[in-house]
Amino acid sequence: MHTMTIAGARPFVEMADLYVIYDDGTTGHMQVPEGTEPTLSRPGRVVSRDEYSERLHELREGTAAHVAVLEAQDEARHRADYEALVTAGVAEESARRMAGYLGGPSSSGGR
Repeated sequence: MHTMTIAGARPFVEMADLYVIYDDGTTGHMQVPEGTEPTLSRPGRVVSRDEYSERLHELREGTAAHVAVLEAQDEARHRADYEALVTAGVAEESARRMAGYLGGPSSSGGR
């Protein structure tokens, strides 16, 4: 059987999924033509899908923990601003709005 080719068109190539853990701890997922050696954008190593998934899970857990710390710090800052405003005699509702604080009532007894 004779097949027709189109000038400039490449034949269909199977792609392989490769998983990378870079030396800085970040991860990467790429597709390369089956049987070719990947070129990494920076130092790292090709790993199994399982090792990649484990590292990705670790990164996500670390990010979630970091976000939780930032949120707690932000909440503490808002509460401190709110408390200072209430202590200075600003009405509680206005102090909440100005400080962006949505938590419980003032420990200084409100207005």
